[in-house]
Amino acid sequence: MRRFQCTCGEPIFFDNHQCLNCGARVGFDPDSMTMVPLESRSDLTYCANHDHGVCNWLRPAASAESLCRACHFNRTIPNLALPHNTERWAALERAKKRLLYSLYRLELPMTDGWQDPGRGLLFDFLDDARTQPETYPDTFITSGFAGGVITINVLEADDVARTTAQAELRERYRTLLGHFRHESGHYFWSLLLEDEKATGMFADLFGDASAEYRQSLEHYYDQGPPADWEQRYISAYASSHPLEDWAETWSHYLLMHDALETAQAHGLIDTPPLASAFVERISQWQAVSVGLNEMNQSVGREDAYPFVISVQVRNKLAYVDAMISRLRTLQ
Repeated sequence: MRRFQCTCGEPIFFDNHQCLNCGARVGFDPDSMTMVPLESRSDLTYCANHDHGVCNWLRPAASAESLCRACHFNRTIPNLALPHNTERWAALERAKKRLLYSLYRLELPMTDGWQDPGRGLLFDFLDDARTQPETYPDTFITSGFAGGVITINVLEADDVARTTAQAELRERYRTLLGHFRHESGHYFWSLLLEDEKATGMFADLFGDASAEYRQSLEHYYDQGPPADWEQRYISAYASSHPLEDWAETWSHYLLMHDALETAQAHGLIDTPPLASAFVERISQWQAVSVGLNEMNQSVGREDAYPFVISVQVRNKLAYVDAMISRLRTLQ
């Protein structure tokens, strides 16, 4: 994430609605990809969802469309009549907007499903019986991607529930933003399916994408990952199916890109990630991540980056980098 500054000279941050120093109303302008004080831009106004306290993105004041570019990707929002859902929706929007920011920065093709029902993207944020048993009895919503729609269970926006799920599944890492990144990988793979070169190279690195999906996941949850999974996969879950391996690797690529952009913005590295060759970015990230883990340990927390990038994982990440270049040509 880049650094942003108010006209008063003080820093403002990506999620801010107001400058904490001078009190100016601020918001994110997706056209200029920067935070701006609203009073200095009469051509811009807040998204309608700002009224709910869940969005700080701006839209053209003259537009008949009341939603910002990011909120226009929503197909279903949480039921706001139910307890805690406004807070959960706010958390979902913060994660979604960080994902969209990264995808725009990477210059990937981004069209919502309303504009392009065949190739566009939409989001559903859904409850089930775990969060709302009286309203949605006997339901179980799984986060995932299908038919151009990323579904995120609202429960993932609950910190306690997400941490509990992480412990039960013995996962090293589970974040709301990570879910968005992972599912976006499935979406972009759906755009690459028509590219014979992309799909041809996929099998050599990840395996057979047509392998029976449900059976593979059942085997993973029953038997667990292979003993040597760290030599071949970025996470244990990546070993469950080649398409999940792709999505986990894609998610990790976005994590590295975002973290390196932040590191450069704060003077920890000299070169923006997009200006460096992939090999250099890997080297930069390995150095930064060690310092990040040591900093976390110094303040009494666990490693912020509990991953190992093996040779095979590095090759998969390089493939993701190549596919991002190919995806840019689809616009």
